[in-house]
Amino acid sequence: MAPEPTPIAVHAPGGYDLAEGARWVDGRLVFVDIPTGRLLELAPDSPHTPREILRLDVPLGAVAPVAGRPGHWIAAAGTGIALLTPHGPVRWLARPEDDSPVPTRMNDGVCDPAGRFWAGSMSHSGTVPGAGSLYRTDPDGSVHRVLSGLTVANGPAFTFDAALLYLADSATATIHRLTLDPDGNPTRTEEFTRLADGAPDGMTVDTEGCLWVAAWDGAAVHRYHPDGALLDTLRLPTPRPTSVCLCPEGGRLLITTARQGLSGDAGPAGSILAVPVDAAAPPAAAFRMH
Repeated sequence: MAPEPTPIAVHAPGGYDLAEGARWVDGRLVFVDIPTGRLLELAPDSPHTPREILRLDVPLGAVAPVAGRPGHWIAAAGTGIALLTPHGPVRWLARPEDDSPVPTRMNDGVCDPAGRFWAGSMSHSGTVPGAGSLYRTDPDGSVHRVLSGLTVANGPAFTFDAALLYLADSATATIHRLTLDPDGNPTRTEEFTRLADGAPDGMTVDTEGCLWVAAWDGAAVHRYHPDGALLDTLRLPTPRPTSVCLCPEGGRLLITTARQGLSGDAGPAGSILAVPVDAAAPPAAAFRMH
């Protein structure tokens, strides 16, 4: 007898063009809608109705909270890395993609457990080979290009000791695994896996060290063992999942999706989906600004 399909619910409707960057912060889900520059939340008092936290006039790729400063964020936005406050102006730490030979923007980003912020970039079209890079922002606010020659740098995710970094290049359907030294410098880079269907997008690591991957144009989320073996595939009712967030209390996976580039019946494209799972992950790591 075939196993029962996993029940998938629309947790929050929205029809977002490109919802991304799902993170668990202070007891609620936060996520971005990249092209509109919006940061949104699903607060405990309204868990199924997204609420806007802030809006930028440039694409907003992803954010991470700033430790000890409620309402403050570090962001991959526009052509660089910025600090955002509840009411003050944007403070740019660096705009390294201002000098790119093709129009380029920042994409997905996340903090590692050591409190450093990592974010990738890509051409606006997503089709220019080698236009993307990976950047690391240290607690002193300095921004460093760690890798270049990527096309669509996506979904950085870390093991809990900050020793391993998973990085997707969506355009090549490849997930790389980088070994890092204590200062966050790569000492080894290897191919972890390559998707046969769809492109790897947002990712997260669960408490067992397994990697969860949203498969853009694959209508699925995959879970991989640290040795690279595919453990499970969750089939979704819409083709473009963009990021994944495991709730810290366990038992639930939240998935952002996109309607960008889709026409006709694309199911609940642009909504936030919820799936019961037997897994958990810690809340999003914070930026430990000096």
